[in-house]
Amino acid sequence: STMFLVGLSGGIASGKSTVVAVLRELGCAVIDADVIARQVVQPHSKAHQQILQHFGTEILLENGEINREALGNIIFSQPEKRRLLNSITHPEILKEMLKQVLKYFVLGYRYVILDIPLLFETRGLTRFMKYTVLVYCDPPTQLARLMKRSGLGVAEAEARISSQLPLDEKRKWATHVIDNSGDRESTRRQVLRLHARLEDSLDFLWARLAVGAAVAGLGGLVFFLLRHFIS
Repeated sequence: STMFLVGLSGGIASGKSTVVAVLRELGCAVIDADVIARQVVQPHSKAHQQILQHFGTEILLENGEINREALGNIIFSQPEKRRLLNSITHPEILKEMLKQVLKYFVLGYRYVILDIPLLFETRGLTRFMKYTVLVYCDPPTQLARLMKRSGLGVAEAEARISSQLPLDEKRKWATHVIDNSGDRESTRRQVLRLHARLEDSLDFLWARLAVGAAVAGLGGLVFFLLRHFIS
C-alpha cells in the first residue's frame, strides 16, 4: 500500500477549475501546476533570471515580476521560444511539485491529485500517474464558454483552442472522464462518483499512520515508514 498520483487535466474553458473546487471541498490533496509555475518565476528566482537573459527586460512589469500576457504573446506565435521557456521553467516546476508530493506523503495522504493543464500534451508525466482524469466538454460548448469568458471573437477563440490538443484526442489517453458539457450539478455528481471510486480502492494505511504519528510524534512516523519499506 503506497501513495499514488492522479493526473488531472482539461482544455481551455473546459471547466477544470470547477472540478478542482469540488475536489478541494472533499478534502483531496491537489497540487496546482499553474500556481507553481507562477511561483518559480518570481523575482530573484533562478528561472526569473534565465528568462530575462533570453527574453529581455521588456517583458517585466513595474514591480519586477514577469508580464505573463506579454510573454504569452511571444511564445504563442513562436514555437521555438515556447520550447526555450519550457526548458527553463519545467525543471523548476517539477522540483517544487516533488517537494509538495513528499509533503503530502509525510502527512499521510493516500493519493495526490496533480492539476497539470498540459498533462496529455507533454505525455512524459502520465507514466507516473496511476490514473488520469480529463475534464471534457463538447467543442461548441467549449467555444461558447471561451468567447463569453474572455470576450474573444470566434476566430480568436478558435485559434486559442486549436493551439491545444483537442479534447476528443485527450479522451483516448484518460482513464477517467468528467463530462462538463452540462450544468454544474451534473459535473459535481460525476466528481463525487470519481472520489468514491478512489476511496473505495483504498485501505488508508497512510492516513492511519498519520494519526499514529500525531500521537507518538515524528519519531513514530519515521519508525513506521522504515518498517514499511524494509518489510
